[in-house]
Amino acid sequence: MSARTVRPRVVALGGGRGLTATLRAARRYAGHTTAIVATADDSGSTGRLRSALRIPAPGDLRRCLAALAGVEEEPLGQALEHRFAGTDVAGHALGNLLLAGLTAVTGDFLAATDRTAALLGLTPDRGRVAPATVEPVDLSAVTVDGTRVTGQYAISKTSGLHRVALDPPGVKPPDGLARAIHEADQVVLGPGSVYTSVLAAALVDDLHAALATTRAQRVYVCNLEPEVAETQGYDIAAHVEALRAHGVAPDVVLAHDGGSLPAGDVGVRLVRADLARPDPRYGTAHDSAKLAAALAAVLA
Repeated sequence: MSARTVRPRVVALGGGRGLTATLRAARRYAGHTTAIVATADDSGSTGRLRSALRIPAPGDLRRCLAALAGVEEEPLGQALEHRFAGTDVAGHALGNLLLAGLTAVTGDFLAATDRTAALLGLTPDRGRVAPATVEPVDLSAVTVDGTRVTGQYAISKTSGLHRVALDPPGVKPPDGLARAIHEADQVVLGPGSVYTSVLAAALVDDLHAALATTRAQRVYVCNLEPEVAETQGYDIAAHVEALRAHGVAPDVVLAHDGGSLPAGDVGVRLVRADLARPDPRYGTAHDSAKLAAALAAVLA
């Protein structure tokens, strides 16, 4: 680590299972971690609750809260993931219902997230998980041939993406998140779907501006392989160019060494390291211990 800080302040931004890997990694080397979580998901239990209650997407927040609190393998963390069957709430994850219920009681989605963090034992001195915006927001896209696509799930199944945007435009993040980016030593983007996770959070106006002006080291953790449809055929450079095309410019790109993803002309510092582990569901996944070591090393 630099002489400036032994235990750095880290901001991790994105969504999905990729962001949970980063948060598990951050617990190992960061003094304080702020997770900024995309909330445009419109599929599954999350999509049903969004449609019925007009709240931001709770699903990725649920996973990130458990990951940063370090309770994923404990009964409470497992209960958050429990999905009911054969009832009126069939298919819903308990954690999604908890966030929705706390939002109804408090009238405040951010307060519901903070109260869930407290329930899981995540204290403010260790870190915070927050939605990128508390306003219900959708993702829209335009493909290279001019086709318009609406909705995060539909976009994730679309190839040839050119631009994505938030709808409505001009949504704001909760107070303090842009400041957290400015005060961080390191901002970690991803891993995860570059269009539907990373950019879905990074394009929130004040966060986008903070990412452009922060003095923190901005690290993009590239996916282990292209995603079917969304980034099919991409090399590492194409992932980075997708970020740059939307005004998000990393200082360092961290990529798995030995994988099938070619580099291409990345244009910024590229660091390769062994980052992967076998995963029974997805084939391979980012290993949080390896990722922690790599993220700490690039900051040193």
